[in-house]
Order: sequence, then structure tokens, then C-alpha cells
Amino acid sequence: MSTVGDTPGPRLKVERERRGLSAQKAADDMHLDAWVIDALESDNYERIGPAVYAKGHLKKYASLLGLPAEEILAGYAAVAAPRVVAVAPSSVRLRTSETAPSKLPWAPIAACVVAALVIAGLLWLKPWNPRSAASSSTAQPVSAAATAAASAPAPSAGLSTGLSLEPEQALPAVADAPSAAAVAVAAKPAVAEADAAGSGHARLRLSFSADSWVEVSNAAGQRVFAGYGHANTVKTLAGSAPLRVFLKQAGGVQLEINDRAVAIAPQFVTGNVARFEAGADGVLRRDAHNTREHD
Repeated sequence: MSTVGDTPGPRLKVERERRGLSAQKAADDMHLDAWVIDALESDNYERIGPAVYAKGHLKKYASLLGLPAEEILAGYAAVAAPRVVAVAPSSVRLRTSETAPSKLPWAPIAACVVAALVIAGLLWLKPWNPRSAASSSTAQPVSAAATAAASAPAPSAGLSTGLSLEPEQALPAVADAPSAAAVAVAAKPAVAEADAAGSGHARLRLSFSADSWVEVSNAAGQRVFAGYGHANTVKTLAGSAPLRVFLKQAGGVQLEINDRAVAIAPQFVTGNVARFEAGADGVLRRDAHNTREHD
């Protein structure tokens, strides 16, 4: 006789086979997919999603097979309880001895480096350095020209000097800082890329363990479905993503996007009402366009 501590998966499978039921038949009777039955019988509850879905399916499966639901749920609690993993003591022993000091002659090496730097500085600053001579020869004509210009008398205002003054050359224009319009244009690709995230064709599969009101609209704002999803039924909806979804009694709804199970995170749920956008990439995002209140 099975005890409360047994895992529920093998017990359910043995009872199903004893009754001569196939996994597909059991899934049809429960209005579920065959993979859900396989996950329950293999104790793979992470594949099913949140604990509320796993408990609901286990309870219904036990009722279908005539097994006590309390024992099945107790077995699930034992399987799903977090396990404390004992950490084996490390076999690595740390060295406590001090590291032997390096035997390299650091003092002579440092002295050589300092001497090399001093010699390099003297060679760079020596007066016979070609760069210093060139600088001195260039500075002298400039100083002489400046002195001659300062001592020359200024031409009279009424005399023509015979010199034609050239207009001042226009300085190159300094590039202006980018305008706000240019920044906005540069930011458009990033915004467009963010808007395109999750776009494409999405197929939603909603499995109900409780009655829930459902509203789904496509990316263009067109209504795809509005109505009740009844307990123990499955509804499939498709449209251009991101699909805008509104669910009442969200705790009783299991969501799949393009055949991949997706958990409805707490940030999309207020009370027991969920609002979100479902992308074709399987990611849920906040519904920034839904501003009206639902009854």
C-alpha cells in the first residue's frame, strides 16, 4: 500500500495503467495536453509552471483515478519542498607559511634605472641638442622683425602707402553642437528597435483551472477575443504580437506562448487581475497602452 510519503508521479502512473487508460485518454478526460500528464507522472513540476497549476492538476488527476487527493498533494509537498544540500568540507589545505622573500637584487636594479633616467634627461636637455639650436635660431629673426615693426613710424592718414590691404581671411567655422532635432533623429532607431521587440506572430494557449474573464487584442489594437474561459478548458488564440492580454482570476490560468510555458510574474498582477503584453519572443512586458478600466 502506498504511503503519504511516496512521490505522486509513479503512483498516478501505476494506477492509470492498472485501469487500462492511456496517457492521451487521461489528458483528453482532463482537457489537457498529453505532455502535462507526462510531467505529472514524472514529478517534473517545473515544466508545468507555478505551484497552483501543479496542485490543481494533481488534485483533478487523483479524482479521475480514484486516489485520495490529500495523499497525492502531501506527496507533492514532500517532493517540492526545498532540499538542504550538505556542503562537504573542503579537502584543500591553505598554506599558512609565509612566502619566501625574493632573492632578486632589487636595490642595484633600482639604482641602475634611476641612473639611466638621469642620463636620458641630460642628453635631452644638453645645449647642443639640434632641437634647442633650431628653436633659438627661429626665435631671433622673429624678435628682430618685431623690433623693426615697433620702431617704424606710422604712415600719415593723408598719404597713400602704396600697399593694398587684403581682407581678413575668414576663420574656419566651428562645428556647432548637435541640435535637439539631430539627437531626436539619432534616438529614433533605438526607439524603433525597442518597439520592435517581441513583434511577429504569437499563438497563446490558455489553460483554465478556474473560470476567468479574458480579453486579448493584437498589436493594431483589434479585439481578438473577449469572453469567459471556463475551468478545465483550453483556449488557443493567435494574432500579430505584441498581444495585449487582460485576465481576471489570473491565478487559475496557465499561459503558453508559441508552445512554450510562460509564468505570469507578480509585477503584472494586481489583486488577482493581470494586464500585460505577450511578445512573439515569449517575453511578457507591461501594457503601456491599456489605460481604460475593466469592470
